[in-house]
Amino acid sequence: MDYQEIAEAYSRIEETRKRLEMTGLLVELLAKAPPDLIDKVVYLTQGKLAPDFKGIELGLAEKLALKAIYEGTRVDESKIRNWWLKEGDLGSVAFNAVSEKKQTSLFSESLTVSRVYNSLMEIAMASGSGSQEKKMKIFAKLLHDSTPIEAKYMARMLNSKLRLGIADMTIVDALAITFAEKENRDEVENAYNTGSDLGKVAGLLAAHGLEGLDEIKLEVGIPLRAMLCERLSSLEDIIEKLGKCAFEYKYDGLRVQAHISNGRIELYTRQLENVTAQFPDVVESLSKAFKAKEGVVEGECVPVNLNTGELLPFQEVSHRRGRKTDLQAAVSDYPVVLFVFDCLYLDGKEFINQPYQKRREKLESAISGSDEVRISVSLITDDPDEAGLFFQQSLLDGCEGLIAKSIKPDSFYRAGSRGWQWIKFKRDYKSHMDDTADLVVVGGFAGRGKRAGHYGALLMATYNRDEDVFETVTKLGSGFDDEMLAMLPELLDSHKVSKRPTRVVSQMKPDFWFSPAVVLEVKGAEITLSPIHTCGLGAVRENSGLAIRFPRYTGLLREDKAPEDATSTEEMLEMYNLQLKKLG
Repeated sequence: MDYQEIAEAYSRIEETRKRLEMTGLLVELLAKAPPDLIDKVVYLTQGKLAPDFKGIELGLAEKLALKAIYEGTRVDESKIRNWWLKEGDLGSVAFNAVSEKKQTSLFSESLTVSRVYNSLMEIAMASGSGSQEKKMKIFAKLLHDSTPIEAKYMARMLNSKLRLGIADMTIVDALAITFAEKENRDEVENAYNTGSDLGKVAGLLAAHGLEGLDEIKLEVGIPLRAMLCERLSSLEDIIEKLGKCAFEYKYDGLRVQAHISNGRIELYTRQLENVTAQFPDVVESLSKAFKAKEGVVEGECVPVNLNTGELLPFQEVSHRRGRKTDLQAAVSDYPVVLFVFDCLYLDGKEFINQPYQKRREKLESAISGSDEVRISVSLITDDPDEAGLFFQQSLLDGCEGLIAKSIKPDSFYRAGSRGWQWIKFKRDYKSHMDDTADLVVVGGFAGRGKRAGHYGALLMATYNRDEDVFETVTKLGSGFDDEMLAMLPELLDSHKVSKRPTRVVSQMKPDFWFSPAVVLEVKGAEITLSPIHTCGLGAVRENSGLAIRFPRYTGLLREDKAPEDATSTEEMLEMYNLQLKKLG
């Protein structure tokens, strides 16, 4: 298969803003792909070379990428630099440079999907002395042999930003349509949620149809996509929804999934990032506490004050993230306790399709508690007063609140899904909108006055899970200190795009658009109806969406959350309805 076919399909997808059209174009592309290549086609369409948990990155810095564009085209370097300053998009720079380069050499080789994928993988695997020069030469050779449109999307692979507006769930839709029926979509998504590898799902579907997905099972060393929570604002509402249920402390830490096999331990975040190297202390303490041979357990790495035993806020553990030097100092300065709360696999047996209490029983049998590894505090009740006292105790113990979990016969672990099986209840739930929301930055407004030269405000959005789009809900300008204002360009500029991203639904036009990537915690006074915001548009009143009044940034950058993990439109509607209920 020629890479040109993929690039042309990407170009058509990028030109449309309609999700159904995108899905249709993606179906056409997948149908053309040979079964032995479809995994690579899917990875490339995700902007990756492998599933996230494998941690494979290209590692070619922008400066070297620009040099590679020069080496591959010999277009004047000042032109390349000016295109970069103007566009800020490696794809556009590569497209322009290849368009201007002299006639293709007689020694050029055509670009097949296999060649492009294997060359990019060679770039990712290069390490050691001279590796950057090697990476640059490999990429320059690809550009030398490419057409402009091929160059555009290969260059965008370098920072995993194809700018197609396609999320994983759109690929899931397309795979179901291509290799089964639209009605089989949930089976395809379930396989992805269990194996976390969309390329593998595609390969099995192409080779064996839906039956091939039976091969995907929970495996030690391959993380599942995390089960997620809904929210309600009173314990009475939770008990009305779930009946008698288990209330567990909601810890303010980094959620990790631990995979343990014969003494080897790997730790993965909810975004499937392997953080084992950043938590050697957790690995050591868990290896002592785990009593079985192999298993998969979930928990929270919570920062703690060793002198007082006090649990500290999430920001403290974030100091560990990305540390490559002075790791031992970070371990000493920011110690953590692992609070485990679920058991998904134990000694050859899967438990994700077992009810909550069975999984809890297995967790307690597998973990020998210690100061460093503890089982989450839990209470089973249907009494709101008893739950209220337990909630107050959770706050005194340094937690955010409670997670209520169904104990019914169908209380299975639903990987990658939300639902009313797990419901969170935080200390901020009182009246109006005292709760926080995790919102996605989709736009920015130029600062004025004291904020001239900075971003003055940000356009924030919720995530609509049903439509796989981001819907605006507020304009955020308060709560930023000088340090955060100065940091916003570094945080946001790499996500800046020239036009509204396909997955953003907005009636407002900010000065700058951003691809959905950065998640901030926001607190507001109340949720109101709005004629200009698109969150839940038409759900409460025709031509009106929901908006957060008097929003304020809490100071918490949610690096642990992908944009699709942000507060959903459905949650915002639920919060609005509960607000109305409280106000009578």
